Amino acid sequence: MGQGRSGCREDTGKNCEGSKSRGMAEGALPVLAVRRVTANLGRKTPGVDGQTWSTPDEKWSAVIGLGTRRYRPLPLRRIYIPKANGDKRPLGIPTMRDRAMQALHLLALEPVAETTADPHSYGFRRERSTADAIEQVKNSLARKDSARWVLEGDIKGCFDNISHDWLVSNICMNKEILRKWLKAGFIETGRLFPTKWPAGRAVRIVSYGPCQELHRSAAVVACQRWH
Repeated sequence: MGQGRSGCREDTGKNCEGSKSRGMAEGALPVLAVRRVTANLGRKTPGVDGQTWSTPDEKWSAVIGLGTRRYRPLPLRRIYIPKANGDKRPLGIPTMRDRAMQALHLLALEPVAETTADPHSYGFRRERSTADAIEQVKNSLARKDSARWVLEGDIKGCFDNISHDWLVSNICMNKEILRKWLKAGFIETGRLFPTKWPAGRAVRIVSYGPCQELHRSAAVVACQRWH
């Protein structure tokens, strides 16, 4: 009737197994996060610290060191990539550790986003494509009582202008870490540009990889909660 080494009650095998399963799942998350950022197309692109975690030892050290204690994200490395119209788009490259931390939180936020988002939204959603959206449009407009007009709209500069305060208030994650990410700033030509945080408005910092997915999932969660 006492407690074993795991801290769960020995008289109920179900409780012990449940605690073990949770512990194994939690222990696997840092491994999945590190794997996610070391197996994607951007794995050879370093952040401001120049690290890429290319060896097994570096990856394992990253797994062990992945946690929120004393965590402080580094500024993004600003580069520019060409756009189809000839202009250039700014791109912020986080460090590998920051990407892994973002991937870790994405693992928690993504299921929430997928279960609370509009069932007929298809932008930047896992296992969804343009073809799925076209099929839904066809199904919706094929009925005799279907709408006769389709309106197309776009929120200009959504992530350029979304309020940081609103994000912090509505995204269900560690607020301290979220604030650190939003205030990380970026480095360009050796100069640090801190993130400005005026009330009700955010300054654009475009990043890539897990951070992009995190922003999208977090925005879905926040918008659904607000709605």
